[in-house]
Amino acid sequence: FAGVSVANLVSKEMVKSMADKPIIMAMANPDPEISYPDAVSVRDDIIMATGRSDYPNQVNNVLGFPFIFRGALDVQARAINMEMKKAAVKALADLAKEDVPDSVIRAYEGESLHFGKDYIIPKPFDPRVLTWEAFAVAKAAVDSGVARRKIANWDDYRYALENRLGRSNEIMRPVINHAKKLRRRLVFPEGEEIQILRATQILLDEDIAQPILIGNEEKIKTIAKENDLIIEGAQIIDVDKFDHLDKYAREMFNLRQRKGMTLSACQRQLYHYPNTLGVMMVKMGSADAMLSGVNHYYPEVIRPALQILEVEKEKKIVAGLYAMIFKNEVVFFADTTVNIDPSPETLAQTAILSADEIQRLFDVEPKIAMLSFSNFGSARHPSSNKVAEATRIVKETRPDLEIDGEMQVDLALDVELREENYSFSDLKGRANLLIFPNLDSGNIAYKLMARLGGAEAIGPILIGLEKSVHVLQRHCDVDTIVRMSAIACVDADKK
Repeated sequence: FAGVSVANLVSKEMVKSMADKPIIMAMANPDPEISYPDAVSVRDDIIMATGRSDYPNQVNNVLGFPFIFRGALDVQARAINMEMKKAAVKALADLAKEDVPDSVIRAYEGESLHFGKDYIIPKPFDPRVLTWEAFAVAKAAVDSGVARRKIANWDDYRYALENRLGRSNEIMRPVINHAKKLRRRLVFPEGEEIQILRATQILLDEDIAQPILIGNEEKIKTIAKENDLIIEGAQIIDVDKFDHLDKYAREMFNLRQRKGMTLSACQRQLYHYPNTLGVMMVKMGSADAMLSGVNHYYPEVIRPALQILEVEKEKKIVAGLYAMIFKNEVVFFADTTVNIDPSPETLAQTAILSADEIQRLFDVEPKIAMLSFSNFGSARHPSSNKVAEATRIVKETRPDLEIDGEMQVDLALDVELREENYSFSDLKGRANLLIFPNLDSGNIAYKLMARLGGAEAIGPILIGLEKSVHVLQRHCDVDTIVRMSAIACVDADKK
């Protein structure tokens, strides 16, 4: 049955008389031809859609018109023909079979969304509809000959659509594209976590990385099957079946024998602590990068990395960097996760490492502000003196970097205020890399911006280690895992 008529046109008896797995599209508004509760009370095999948001499978114009028009306008179509409409329908049908992002699940109060009789059409607030449907419509317009404007590069067009979804897509797309070219081996010590498995499917589908999952093989496959996830192509490392454990233990013992570790202790750590095994896989060249932290606290992940991996030559320190994505700009924060009370030398090195990293990963020209409660000596104190000394060190060792400090954060971001009062400053324009004087201020600032300032936080990006090992925010969503996976893979390319 398909109807856009009046309420109560279809009775329970009519529904009972229908064949197996009946399909009912009752789209009269505000009340459908038969209510969802009435229909499911007489048939448990029904596939039903209505125009109501409080029932499954809402058929809403917002899923069609805006994105059909977007695709048509982008190619300057002379008409909207049947081929374009069919392309829109197929795009929606294909999208419904994809794993649903956490952002959409949160918008619907945590409702479980998997393709099936209660989810045959994407939700109206699913942002992916733009990139799937508009793309399909534009291509159908070109293929059917009604487009006045040809698309030279369809990948570029898809990326342009993604950029309409916000700055985070704009800054991450080049990183993801780079990762796709590299296809690095990325090990996940938390291979049994559902968020990791959902991210794994995306990484495989989009060819971003070669995932390696550490965990019980049977459990991983069971969780994947229960959640309709396809993870074939991912390597599973089950510690009970892993042939290289003894070799890894001997190498770990060589690294840690004068740090209080025995061979048997190394064997136990590798067997019982997957984060240690993951770091050793990267150290031994069995993986290119590691990502962990969904269900572990930060110290549990970073400790084995600091114990087993060396700090990169001439870099001397490790620090944490966040990309804070605001509506109209991206600002990088460091150090947000590692050094509690850094010395001037550590602070200077944090600035240098962070500047090099944002240039390398995101192709962003760094403009560095060394933050304090003081402006260029206005308030003498050991803390502000430390920041001033760190600034001097950076200017002396890396004269190519645009940097100044110590300065308050409003001065870093307000160009007019800075030029009016401190025209001598070497920092020209708005700062995009903020270096905080200690871990308290850096950690508090990024979380305030994420919770109250409307910023999206991408990170933490761990900088300074010889290998690509990164720590996820505890309980982070799947989108964050995918983005951090791309960052980890690109980071591994230079190490």
